[in-house]
Amino acid sequence: MDFAYDARTEELRAKLLAFMDEYVYPAEQVAHEQRARLASPWDTPQVVEDLKAEARRQGLWNLFLPDAEHGAGLTNLQYAPLAEITGRSPQLAPTATNCAAPDTGNMEVLAQFADAAQQKQWLEPLLAGEIRSAFAMTEPDVASSDATNITTHIERDGDEYVVTGRKWYISGAMNPDCRIFIVMGKTDPDGEDIRRQQSMVLVPRDTPGVTVDRAMQVFGYEDHYHGGHAEVTFDHARVPVTNLIGEEGGGFAIAQARLGPGRIHHCMRLIGMAERAIELMCRRAVSREAFGKALAQQGVVHNWIADARVTVEQLRLLVLKTAWLMDTVGNKGAHTEIQAIKIATPRAVVDIIDRAIQLHGAGGVSQDFPLAELYAGARTLMIADGPDEVHQRSLARREIKKYL
Repeated sequence: MDFAYDARTEELRAKLLAFMDEYVYPAEQVAHEQRARLASPWDTPQVVEDLKAEARRQGLWNLFLPDAEHGAGLTNLQYAPLAEITGRSPQLAPTATNCAAPDTGNMEVLAQFADAAQQKQWLEPLLAGEIRSAFAMTEPDVASSDATNITTHIERDGDEYVVTGRKWYISGAMNPDCRIFIVMGKTDPDGEDIRRQQSMVLVPRDTPGVTVDRAMQVFGYEDHYHGGHAEVTFDHARVPVTNLIGEEGGGFAIAQARLGPGRIHHCMRLIGMAERAIELMCRRAVSREAFGKALAQQGVVHNWIADARVTVEQLRLLVLKTAWLMDTVGNKGAHTEIQAIKIATPRAVVDIIDRAIQLHGAGGVSQDFPLAELYAGARTLMIADGPDEVHQRSLARREIKKYL
């Protein structure tokens, strides 16, 4: 593995860093102010649309998608340092570059598994940033960490599928631009193979029987920039059988294909969040005094900053190794490393942000700094895309198997 970024990555890094300094960071406060004046908090502030237009003009668009036909054609290893940069402003930069979850995962699913008509109707406008999307998998009444538990039914009735079930924490669903749900449910609930019971179908938001019931909060935040996290009811919602993605029984496999890249993308951005926290920590340390000397002269602050730097460097190397393996031996070959970064990165970044909050005192939990929102986002990722304990269980089993 080569630790030097190639020429294209360096070029895009330089452009993206300049874009962040010139456009994104100055827009953070503007976006908050504009959102406060919107008729609905779920509407998109104009400054976000302006950022999207500028990013697209500069070629900083769809960087996540390795498929050159639809995206930038970057490898995971090339994309990793770019995603890290956008993670420094997770509320704005991923959306500005059309690299925000859950759209990234949904576009990957459509690019990989959808037919030509489905791609024309839904993938193309997503790639253009004209619409948003949601992935409806998690349910409130079962332990969704085990995907075989889901109870939503997708029953065939002639030329239609009838979708019935309740989902929650469906990211992006509160955004009025969210026009399509990728819904995971069971087409064969009594099937012998529990991993062939599930399928995925495309359900347009305006389908009769689809109701967005409420916005779910995350540590008290409604996460407007992310499009919210909604509870959604599908009450005998009917869609054509042509809305099936792939084949019946293929839902579990598609979900696994979607979640692998999603996990590493989150970890890439988390490193950027940690870097933002370290920067804020250092700026605070040199600007404040306590007990007769600058915070930067306090031994405990030295320890926090040093430990944070060591941790970030370790995490970055593990993420880059994982990205390289995904490029060279595929997602299956990188399974252990994907799980390792999913376990290690959110946990460590939560600790770094927590120290930064502590150093800021009351300001750290206020709206005047991004730290509280960064903390909420990082802590949530210890649950999202599979809780840590599920990944620990799987990884440990794989390690133990070597000695049996």
